[in-house]
Amino acid sequence: MPGPARPARPGSGSGSGRPRTGPGSRPARRPNSTWRPPPVRVLRLGSPRPRLRMVALTLTLVMLVFVLRLLQVQAVDASAYAAKADENRYVVHTIAAERGGITDRNGVALAASVDAEDITADPTMFTREQLKIGDGPERAAALLAPILGQDQAQLARKLRTQNTRYVLLARRQTPQVWKQIKDLKAALTKKGQADRTTVNVLAGVFSSPSSKRVYPGGDLAAGILGWVNADGKGGGGIEQQLEQQLSGKPGKVRYAQSGGREVPTAGSDETPAVPGADVELTIDRDIQWAAQNAITEQVRKSQADRGYVIVQDTRTGEILAMADSPGFDPNDLAHADPAALGNAAVQDAYEPGSTAKVMSMAAVLEEHAATPLTHVVVPNRLHRGDRLFQDDVDHDTWYLTLNGVLAKSSNIGTILATGQLGKTQPEANKVLYSYLRKFGIGSYTGIGFPGETKGILAPADKWSTSQQYTIPFGQGFSINALQAASIYSTIANGGVRIEPSLVRGTKDAEGRFTPAPKPAKSRVVSAKTARQVAQMLESVVDDEQGTGLKARIPGYRVAGKTGTANRVDPATGRYRGYTSSFAGFAPADNPRVTVYCAIQNATKGSYFGGQICGPIYKQVMEFALKTLQVPPTGARPANLPVDFKP
Repeated sequence: MPGPARPARPGSGSGSGRPRTGPGSRPARRPNSTWRPPPVRVLRLGSPRPRLRMVALTLTLVMLVFVLRLLQVQAVDASAYAAKADENRYVVHTIAAERGGITDRNGVALAASVDAEDITADPTMFTREQLKIGDGPERAAALLAPILGQDQAQLARKLRTQNTRYVLLARRQTPQVWKQIKDLKAALTKKGQADRTTVNVLAGVFSSPSSKRVYPGGDLAAGILGWVNADGKGGGGIEQQLEQQLSGKPGKVRYAQSGGREVPTAGSDETPAVPGADVELTIDRDIQWAAQNAITEQVRKSQADRGYVIVQDTRTGEILAMADSPGFDPNDLAHADPAALGNAAVQDAYEPGSTAKVMSMAAVLEEHAATPLTHVVVPNRLHRGDRLFQDDVDHDTWYLTLNGVLAKSSNIGTILATGQLGKTQPEANKVLYSYLRKFGIGSYTGIGFPGETKGILAPADKWSTSQQYTIPFGQGFSINALQAASIYSTIANGGVRIEPSLVRGTKDAEGRFTPAPKPAKSRVVSAKTARQVAQMLESVVDDEQGTGLKARIPGYRVAGKTGTANRVDPATGRYRGYTSSFAGFAPADNPRVTVYCAIQNATKGSYFGGQICGPIYKQVMEFALKTLQVPPTGARPANLPVDFKP
């Protein structure tokens, strides 16, 4: 067991009371009464307020940024963002206006619009992301091509169009075509529901209502009607001339869509389309049919380049028929001859020949230079200017009345008669020129038809040496067929020219009819002169020496004139072939109908106007008089003498 502790030895350990001495020892410090032990540092927590302020400020700035951005989105740029959202959500389609119809004077449809479908597609629904396949457009095109009758590669390119949600695949397809596509879409959808690997590549194909232009009569009056092009606009004829009235005003429909389908609960905005006006023409369908059949058959028999027939109401100037051949079917433009498109009756300019002599005779009578009974000695040849003139046939000297000059269609007699219009030839030229202008030569007819020619008539002081002698008998200037018909209607209407008209008026969607403006009227010659010319024209048909015997119509008094002119070949600019024509009106003593016929470059059989156009005149005139129920007057003809004894 341990014993008691021993006291420590003096000088040993730290507990000794005296300072240590000796080598290596430090001298002991003396106690100092001012000395204090160093203070002990106490750790304290920093103040949290600055940090809290910094955090609060940062959060405030962040919130301020969000608030400002929210204010910008919801207030400042709200409309822009809404528009972008609508752009992606809403689809706007144009509603095509129903095109107005075209009818004849009795309301018979000549052109109409029927229901059709425009086949469209949304290219965004054919992408790899949407269909999960890379060849969606090609697959869809392979299915659509045989239905639409289009090139498969071209359809595929349309379906790959970028940055758009609308492409037009085919215009104005029949409802049956859309039904085929719709049935195919339904079959693919059903198959896809049963087989998850089948993709409906036609899901992005849609249709929008449209209309298709049809012409019930086929090629009947095609030159007048024209056609509607691929853009749905008139490409010729009345369809082009009255495009604004016929086309109406398109509408718009705007609806929400999702996945290419309309969202029915989202509503839609629609601006209805305004239908186009119906146009009523002056044409009589039956008379047009008769004229077209007659000229088509004669052009075929004569193996001619073309021909035209005009039928006009002499009292009103209304065109009852305007037919040309060859024609075209506006329902099938793909197979139409480009050269046959248009309306040659107003677009062709040609030298009229002897049918123009009626203007020369009217000028001579109106200026009192001669009367129908004035004696004219007609030699076999006549030297004037730099030419030696002759008639169509060689003959001994003829002793004709002025009436006989017209009846036998003597070029020499006409030169001699018109030479009496002035004391000098230049003065006579000016007088004749003034009458040609009054009859409408060198001016548009007034119908405003697209592509119409006004012909060529040089001023009198520009007539060449030969023109001043050829123009009186219808060579050296050019006209169109409607101008030629208007000349005879002016004589038939007592010397008053009425501008030809082709449109009677328009009828809007509510059935209100607006008549066309009344045509302009102008007096060309006196009623007395017109009556004398009409009697002279009767001799052309009734007298055995006349050139128009084939135009006779039993029971009716007929006034008419033949024409056979040298024809300028459009390809070479030189004379080649003939223009054969016949013009006249009936009944001669109380005119109701004018008929004009011309055939260009007949190459088989006769080329004389009286031989190939006279029968057409008779056929068409008979039909028109019966259709309009015009009875014979029963009066006896004037029977003016053709020749005289020297």
